[in-house]
Amino acid sequence: MLINDNIYYEDNHYIIINNIPNGIYYYIDYDKRDASVNMEFQHLHPYYEILFLLAPSASHLIEGVPYNLRSGDFVLLAPSVMHKSVYYKGEPSKRVIIDFMYPMNNPDTAEAYKEILSPFNNDIPIFRFDFEDQKKLTDILNNLFLFSKDHKYYGNPPDEFYIHTKFQEFLYTLYELKDRNQYTNEQSYNSIEQKMYEVSSYIHSHYNEDISLESLSENFFISSSYLSREFKQVTGFNLSNYIQLTRIKNAQYRLVSSTDKISIIAQECGFSSFSQFNRVFNKIAGTSPREYRQATTIGKK
Repeated sequence: MLINDNIYYEDNHYIIINNIPNGIYYYIDYDKRDASVNMEFQHLHPYYEILFLLAPSASHLIEGVPYNLRSGDFVLLAPSVMHKSVYYKGEPSKRVIIDFMYPMNNPDTAEAYKEILSPFNNDIPIFRFDFEDQKKLTDILNNLFLFSKDHKYYGNPPDEFYIHTKFQEFLYTLYELKDRNQYTNEQSYNSIEQKMYEVSSYIHSHYNEDISLESLSENFFISSSYLSREFKQVTGFNLSNYIQLTRIKNAQYRLVSSTDKISIIAQECGFSSFSQFNRVFNKIAGTSPREYRQATTIGKK
């Protein structure tokens, strides 16, 4: 089905390539979501992700800061960036999600991939283009969509090669268009909300340090009682819980994506002691760090 004469879409259509030996992974998902599936807290993962919104509007939290989206916007998320989508009540929101990984440690391609993926590291990695520029990108997505409808088996090497080549064309086109970005965050905040989002962003950047209600109160020149009250009002989270959730989510990522010792992960995620880390991890994740790593590793096999 062609939406807005611009993009092909079909519920529950997907494209999957999982070429582990070559370090290449794609999961392209055409689906819709509504407010009932909004996550309580932000999450992060070890792969790159692109959200292409097809619904009239939604919003996205990136490292604790909300950004307003409208149809046709591209949200680019690098690995380990904490985020979540927020869909509004009413009709489900159509969107395309693209998850992918490349062999970034290959000396022959690492520098090229690093440069072509640089838009993912923008301070605000959301891109909005005029119709003609957007069409350059959607034409490639449409090509992939139609190809995948005719080629149901992606384990065939020529099929994988074609999808991989076309998606690299998509990334290169996005890279060339990056300076034509028209995105501005249309969401307006009052001064209190703005200050609380500055606090949440600071937490995401400094979760590995010794931060607390008192230290944040001093850094932002706000009384601790006022900060505690307004942070909960704006974000929906108790400030100390928000700090611990941010630390644990980052620890979970490290447990899955690295072989670092758990004690090192605990220290580098801001916990003052290993026993404190174990206690908080169990409370939030419902299991110990070691059991979480083992279960996740088994699940990958």
